[in-house]
Amino acid sequence: MKRKSTLTAKILLGLVLGAIFGIILSKLPSSYIKDTVIINGLLRLSGGLFINSIKMLVVPLVFVSLVSGATSIGDPKQLGRVGIKTLSFYLLTTCVAITLALIVGNVINPGIGLDLSSIIKHKATIGSSKPLVDVILDMVPENPISSLANGNMLQIIIFALLLGISMALLGEKSKPVVNFINSLNEIMMKMVMLIMVIAPYGVFSLIAKTFATVGFAAMVPLLKYMFAVLLGLFIHATFTYMGMLSTIGKLNPLQFFKNFAPAMSVAFSTATSSGTLPVTIETVEKRCGVSRNIASFTLPLGATINMDGTAIMQGVAVIFIAQVYGIHLTLQSFLTVILTATLASIGTAGIPSVGLITLSMVLQSVGLPIEGIALIMGIDRLLDMTRTVVNITGDAVCTILISKSEKEFDKEVYYKKNNDEELVS
Repeated sequence: MKRKSTLTAKILLGLVLGAIFGIILSKLPSSYIKDTVIINGLLRLSGGLFINSIKMLVVPLVFVSLVSGATSIGDPKQLGRVGIKTLSFYLLTTCVAITLALIVGNVINPGIGLDLSSIIKHKATIGSSKPLVDVILDMVPENPISSLANGNMLQIIIFALLLGISMALLGEKSKPVVNFINSLNEIMMKMVMLIMVIAPYGVFSLIAKTFATVGFAAMVPLLKYMFAVLLGLFIHATFTYMGMLSTIGKLNPLQFFKNFAPAMSVAFSTATSSGTLPVTIETVEKRCGVSRNIASFTLPLGATINMDGTAIMQGVAVIFIAQVYGIHLTLQSFLTVILTATLASIGTAGIPSVGLITLSMVLQSVGLPIEGIALIMGIDRLLDMTRTVVNITGDAVCTILISKSEKEFDKEVYYKKNNDEELVS
């Protein structure tokens, strides 16, 4: 825990120092030392190495994570009612989350006021003239190896999901390959954490280069971006989740927040839904009245594939980065973002900061520059902690609703006054 908090402090320090250094550079007169040696030399080199490290991880991480996530669902033949309900809830709410994020982003327009279009020659690559039928056909790869080599993310997602489901259907016969994929997934997660070690220096260089180019003008859009993400998370948690809990479950949302508060606090402090899983299971069972039989299935599955908070961040980030770089996104682009982010949620691991890696995949799907991640990385830790709370809240609400529908819910426990004592006993 200490190492994670230290890394967070370093990233925030890198953001602040980078912004200060960049603003100072912007005030200095143009010179060989400033322009060539510092901005286009040292800052470009160190920042570029960090961005390239992220790009390096995208394809293998997404592929391996999706295959691993699909195999963890289990045998689809044996999922039954609970499995179908759980998967439907998770995919539906993720689709709602990303749609909500795009709406909030377009209303607030967080990237307006910061123009970086002059420093790139990049335009969105998804063609607005391409028929929707061709887009759907193009999702299925003719050559999966070519898709992996070219980084065609939708094709990679489809192939990875089919491969993972096929492995799950085979059961014991595919066990060696499943174990290999799971081990490879752990390796990729470790690589993510290794790359994050250099994040403070990458953030410093990239933010300094940005502020040296545009000056203090970058600060307001960043604050608007943070507000848009937090607003999207708040709306999704209070209206989508609590709306379903009160209308479908006929339960008091305020009581839910009271019961689920311990798990929320752990999720906020650790920024990892997977690491919070033991506390989430215990809290939902002892304070929310859910049977362990239901919780032991829906919650681990949710920690694997239900990442609504991450999807909201990705949706707002797409709007922010597109506006910053002056790139117009079509309706087709938005539909692609919704589809990609929803499917990618299956492969988003429940560990800190991995959402930024999968964000690069969503950006690639609509041809946006991955370099835009640098603008938001420094402030992402706070947002990461908040969206993790939303992630596990969705898992818990799903578990409660399914438990009620399966008549394995204890209403008396849900409204019990001494739930605090029950949790620690």
